[in-house]
Amino acid sequence: MKIAVFSTKPYDQEYFEKYSSNNDYSFSFFETALNKTTANLSEGFDVICAFVNDKVDKDTIEVLANNGIRLIAMRCAGFNNVDIQSAKDHQIKVVRVPAYSPEAVAEHSVALIMTLNRKTHKAYNRVREGNFSLKNLIGFNLHGKVVGVIGTGQIGIAFCKIMKGFGCRLLAYDIAEAEALIEMGVEYLPLEEVLQQADIISLHCPLNQSTKHMINKASLKQMKAGVMIINTSRGALINTSDAIEGLTQKKIGYLGIDVYEQEENLFFEDLSESIIQDDDILRLNSFPNVLITSHQAYFTKEAMDQITVITLNNIRAFEKEEPLENEVV
Repeated sequence: MKIAVFSTKPYDQEYFEKYSSNNDYSFSFFETALNKTTANLSEGFDVICAFVNDKVDKDTIEVLANNGIRLIAMRCAGFNNVDIQSAKDHQIKVVRVPAYSPEAVAEHSVALIMTLNRKTHKAYNRVREGNFSLKNLIGFNLHGKVVGVIGTGQIGIAFCKIMKGFGCRLLAYDIAEAEALIEMGVEYLPLEEVLQQADIISLHCPLNQSTKHMINKASLKQMKAGVMIINTSRGALINTSDAIEGLTQKKIGYLGIDVYEQEENLFFEDLSESIIQDDDILRLNSFPNVLITSHQAYFTKEAMDQITVITLNNIRAFEKEEPLENEVV
C-alpha cells in the first residue's frame, strides 16, 4: 500500500519509519501542505495522511478521488479542516487519532499558566543578562483560584486533575458531564456562570459551529477584569480581533495560546528571516502579557508514539477491511 504523508517534518518521518519497518507500506513524505493545488501529488497512492493545517476541502477531495485515493488518515484528533460530506460523496473513508496522551496537552496548558503567572520566561532572560531585579515579576498564588474548564473530554479531565493538585476551585462546562470529575469535586455550571466566576479560563473543546469564536466581545464582557485565558485546543475558538481589544482594555490580564486562527500560514515553519504579513500575530506578540507557542502542546515522545501507532493501525484496519474504530462519520 502506497501512502502519501503531507505537511511532513523530520520528526514525522522519523516516527513513521520507526514503527512501519515491519509493514508492507511504501511511504512518500511531502513537506508541502495538502490543498487543492498540491492534491495532484496524491496520484499513484492509495492513502493520504494529513495533519491539522492541511486544507482537505471539497475541491481537494475531488482531486483525491480522481487520483484513486480511498482513505484519508488524519494523524490528529481534529477534523474540522476536512469536508466529511464530500469525502462520503466520493466514497473516501476518513479516520483520525481521537486521543493521544491527553496529559501532554493538559501539562502544556499548565506550563502556559505558570509561565504567564510567574513570568519565568522573562526572569530567565533577565538573569542571563546579569539583571537580578524582581521588578514587575510578581505573580499570584494558584492555590484558591477559580479555574473554569471549557470542555471536559480526556484532555479536560487530565487538566482538572493537575489543577486540583494546586488547590484550585474547579468549575466546568460541557454538553456531557464527566462523572469522574463530579466525584473529584468539580462543579458543572452553565457557560455564563463559569465565565463570570473564573480567574483562569482554559479551553479544551473541539471546533464546530457552536464553539467557533466562543471567546468574543460578548463573552469577554461576562468575565472578570484581568482574567487569564488559555487555549491549547483550536485557534478559532477565540475571535482574535476581540481578544486584542480585550487585551488593550485590560479585560484580559493574561493570554496564553498554543493555537491561532490563521496558524496554517505560520506555525511549524521557521520564519525568523521573513517579514511576517499577519498583523494580528504581530500585535499579539507586542503585548507583554501574551504568551504564544506554535502548536507544540501535543509534542512529546509519548504522544508522537501514540499518534504514529494509531495512524498505522487505522491504515492497517482499512487495508484488511476490518471495522474502522476511529472513522469519522
